[in-house]
Amino acid sequence: MLVSAPKKSFYNFNFISITFSSSSSSSSSSSLQTIHDSDSKTLSNSLYYFLPQTRNPNNIVNLIYSSLKQGKSDLTTLLQHDIEGLVHHLGAHEISRVLLRCQSDSLTALTFFNWVKHDLGIKPAPENYCYFVHILAWNKEFPLAMKSLCELIELVKDTSHCVDVFQDLVLCTQVCNWDPVVFDMLIKAYVKVGLVRESYRTFNKTLESGFVPSVISCNFLLNGLLKLNCINQCWLVYEEMGRVGIRPNSYTFNILTHVFCKNGDVDKVNEFMERMEEEGFDPDLVTYNTLISSYCKKGRLNDAFYLYRIMYRRKVLPDSVTYTALMNGLCKEGRMREAHQLFHQMIHRGLSPDVVSYNTLICGYCKEGKLGESKSLLYEMIGNGIFPDNYSCQVIVKGYGKEGKLPSALNLVVELQRFGVSISKDVYDYLLVALCNDNRPFAAKNLLQRISEDGYVPNMEIYNELIESLCKCDSVADALPLKDQMVARNMKPSLFTYRALICCLCRISRSKEATSLMEEMLKSDVLPDPLICRALIHGYCKEKEVNKAESLLGFFAKEFQIFDTESYNAVFSFFCEDGGDLPKLMELQDRLLKLGFAPNSLTCKNVIQGLWKGIESNKKLYVK
Repeated sequence: MLVSAPKKSFYNFNFISITFSSSSSSSSSSSLQTIHDSDSKTLSNSLYYFLPQTRNPNNIVNLIYSSLKQGKSDLTTLLQHDIEGLVHHLGAHEISRVLLRCQSDSLTALTFFNWVKHDLGIKPAPENYCYFVHILAWNKEFPLAMKSLCELIELVKDTSHCVDVFQDLVLCTQVCNWDPVVFDMLIKAYVKVGLVRESYRTFNKTLESGFVPSVISCNFLLNGLLKLNCINQCWLVYEEMGRVGIRPNSYTFNILTHVFCKNGDVDKVNEFMERMEEEGFDPDLVTYNTLISSYCKKGRLNDAFYLYRIMYRRKVLPDSVTYTALMNGLCKEGRMREAHQLFHQMIHRGLSPDVVSYNTLICGYCKEGKLGESKSLLYEMIGNGIFPDNYSCQVIVKGYGKEGKLPSALNLVVELQRFGVSISKDVYDYLLVALCNDNRPFAAKNLLQRISEDGYVPNMEIYNELIESLCKCDSVADALPLKDQMVARNMKPSLFTYRALICCLCRISRSKEATSLMEEMLKSDVLPDPLICRALIHGYCKEKEVNKAESLLGFFAKEFQIFDTESYNAVFSFFCEDGGDLPKLMELQDRLLKLGFAPNSLTCKNVIQGLWKGIESNKKLYVK
């Protein structure tokens, strides 16, 4: 049958024609069925005739609707007194029947729908949502209809079986009042919930069914496709708009301008702008800014400035965005003097620079190593009542760091704090790491103590940088409290943390404490690596506790399958230096062979050197 548009909506939504055949309905995967009134419904049990009205499951729809007609907004009373024993009979079919009786009264439908969802805790089926959306749209409750469409999409997108929302909405039109604006809204709803590709499929289904979406929905879809970088689909949508007679507006052309720029095909810009003019649209400020920004990013400054001059001829006055884009292009080419002149030109023409304008120049000067100019601009910003943002502070602080002037960066941060500028965690993270990398761990530790008073909390990476830097200076007394701080803040020290501390302790002849720390590490389910094994073996050998070293060598081999050749040779070397007693060396080799260690060329070299020392020592004794 041919369905005509029922009511005229304030949405710009054209309707051509739509044909529903019985075969298409029957072949649909939708779960919707044509819903009849309760009078025509066959009783599921003849004994229900003998039940009171309030206990007859077949009467639940009549009871609920009767209560709604009486203006009972609080349906909880109905639940408690009239239908408490029938609630379990309220399924998707019954909910839809109640909604169909409320078609002309969206407030009543809304009251009932919310009661089902919130008071009864029943999750409405997709078919219930479809009827509800149609009712809201028919009664011009468009914001509520859009909200309900989004809820419906969220409901069905995670279901195991495929639900075609578009087809379900179409099937509902056979038994309820409807407004074609619903299908227009569905295109936008899919974009709103992030399902842009589904929105594109719905756009095509809408056209195939004979509907013509509004230009607003098309712009919504174009913008969503642009963000996903679906360039080809953008042009297909635009072509379809022209085919079915959807007249684009300035927003359409501005989105397509972005598409042009993103596609990198800026050579066709003039042709596209001529097409805009043919359609009756003059390029506006947004169009020019988009194109100028694209030209600047591609290093085509001559083309960018050509458009800038064209703007004045066409009486489209550039704004701060225009100037900032041009300044950014100049800064990238190192033309700082011209960029700064353009900055002053912008001010002279009555435009107030914003934080982005200042940041563009500050970044440009920092890349050139001209930190004095950057700092002056920073203070100029503050003087003009524009507070530097995170990017401003980061750029100039990193600029000082790149020039090896970390003390100047620290002083700048202190000055900015005096002016009331909020310093971000990113800036502090950079300074702490930079100080550690510059072998200034104590300056980093002092900075951490100071900023911790203001609420700064370092992450694990920052703690590890500080601990490693202090350990490199053999200042384990300063590093260990930082590890305790991590634990107090529910941060689990990592292998990196323990390795730095254990290696430092072994290096300063505190191997026993290092072993205790390793035991703590094992209790935390952090497994050692060959570097930790090597540090402990070397540490005990250095402290003349070779038996402990040999014991640990066996422990690492048996428990963690760590067979570190360097550690093995360290133990052998110690025995060799101890006089080169051949029986002892052979016994040691047998013990280590059983653990899985095999001698190499260095082992043999150490044995030979040890034996030679023993021979030389015996010769001296013999001579005496």
